[in-house]
Amino acid sequence: MALDNKIKIGMVNFINTAPLYEVWKERAAVTHHENWQVIEGPPSRLNRMLYNGELDLGFISSHEYALHPGEYRILDGLSISARGEVGSVFLFSELPVAALDGKPVSLSPQSQTSNALIRIILEEYYHISPCYVESDEAPACLAIGDRALRLKAEKRYPLVLDLSQEWQCNSGLPFVFAVWAVREECWNSYGTEVRAIQEELLTCVEIGRRRLMEISTKVAARIPMSSAACYEYLQRIEFDLTPAKILGLSRFYQKLIDRREVSPKALPLRIL
Repeated sequence: MALDNKIKIGMVNFINTAPLYEVWKERAAVTHHENWQVIEGPPSRLNRMLYNGELDLGFISSHEYALHPGEYRILDGLSISARGEVGSVFLFSELPVAALDGKPVSLSPQSQTSNALIRIILEEYYHISPCYVESDEAPACLAIGDRALRLKAEKRYPLVLDLSQEWQCNSGLPFVFAVWAVREECWNSYGTEVRAIQEELLTCVEIGRRRLMEISTKVAARIPMSSAACYEYLQRIEFDLTPAKILGLSRFYQKLIDRREVSPKALPLRIL
């Protein structure tokens, strides 16, 4: 907690959090939790801020937790996840997947998790070894969130690979893109307040699901997309953390451990 005694909460500002975040903002305007401060950003920024202690808790890439498991605890019941297609984490390619062997594939500056997942998919599922870059000139690029939705709508690329669907087809498990994590020292010092935030988030998720069509209509113009297309997309986004998703997250971390990308201390998961 910062010197102003406010708990800093990181919130992903993509449209995929709208079923939760739109309700949160409405309720915050009424309840006025003066010691809760929300800071918006893409996953990569929130990852950095939470690790540096500029946030106390928030949505972070599941990959970030695996990188620094001793720093965080995972809040139970909350995630950004999908079973099968997620609809906003894509590899866009001008070439067939097999033809990307040895070719540049541009990674996303916005998501550690998706960058790690595309490496697993291409190397272990398709058995190719691209050259990973950060460039707009590559024949294939990884895009997430609102940018991915816009690129798909443009229909510029003949190949569009949904990473969540690829994971599900090969592992039989859902994929967890982001978790709600709290810094260890915040949990130890302000556990009661953290639980109150957790309960508020769970309430917002429940209300948001019931009002999904209304929320879809409200936020669709941000892409832009039709209300019907937005509703169809947001139906795929899930915010729970079921036993199957815990298993899927653990499977992902085990792959990262096996690839020597994270420490074995990433498992077992430390869930509150």
